[in-house]
Amino acid sequence: MTMTSGTAKPATPLAPMKALHMGSGEPLLLLHGFMLSPHCWEQVAERMASHCEVFAPTFAGHWGGPDFEGWYLDVSALADRIEDQLDEMGWRTCHIAGNSLGGWVGFELARRGRARTLTVIAPAGGWQTPSVLMFRVGLKFLGLVPIVEIGKRLPPAVTFSAPVRQVVAALLTKNTAAAPRRAIQAAITSATNCRALLPFLVSGLRGPGLEDISDVSSPVRLLMCDSDRIIPNRLYARRFLRELPETADRIMIHGVGHVPMLEAPDRIATLIAEHVYASRTRLRAV
Repeated sequence: MTMTSGTAKPATPLAPMKALHMGSGEPLLLLHGFMLSPHCWEQVAERMASHCEVFAPTFAGHWGGPDFEGWYLDVSALADRIEDQLDEMGWRTCHIAGNSLGGWVGFELARRGRARTLTVIAPAGGWQTPSVLMFRVGLKFLGLVPIVEIGKRLPPAVTFSAPVRQVVAALLTKNTAAAPRRAIQAAITSATNCRALLPFLVSGLRGPGLEDISDVSSPVRLLMCDSDRIIPNRLYARRFLRELPETADRIMIHGVGHVPMLEAPDRIATLIAEHVYASRTRLRAV
């Protein structure tokens, strides 16, 4: 169901999701963005499940995900927890696709030798630490803190109203009408239940940024979104374009925003599947 304006039935509450797990075939790990949840991958996962075993876990500190201790949570800690889950599943290596923060964690997992292939979609982390770009994106998310706190206290009829859904959809997508109402409702719920918001932002100011990616050995496909309002390409994609190996694919997706899985699941699923199967002749047993 697509988003519509005007009067609508009250939104049906969504349940938190520890992980999305379906299908059979090549192991495929899907990683969501900051303050989101595996709900954002539902449409892509359904399309990939016919030829992949799809696993989309929730990051620590996010809605439905495991708790964490203290006031420090960084990419390394998120990757540690994902590695534990991969070990529990018996996945020594797998194909990885990550959006935004999920792309950043994907690079970390690839560095640890866990990625057969890596597809990063509007990846975060394309800044030096410290840097002006880092502070700009940090301030952008800090500005969400009071909005999230207010959202927690509003009745569902307001939180999930058409105007609020439209604003959220406009942040995440270009074609807001193409984003299912369920997906936008999940994005709102995920944001208002993200325990990692401040701890991750604080750790981002203290900890290191994305390490050098020029020596990533896994086949990499970089997908950039031409209408990204969260981390615009002209600023935040430069480092990826400059540092990725020459063998990496660099693709601009037209007509989509920062979370293109919500509005263009067919295209995203196809781009991931192409990368997975183009690499099969180069796979080796481990």
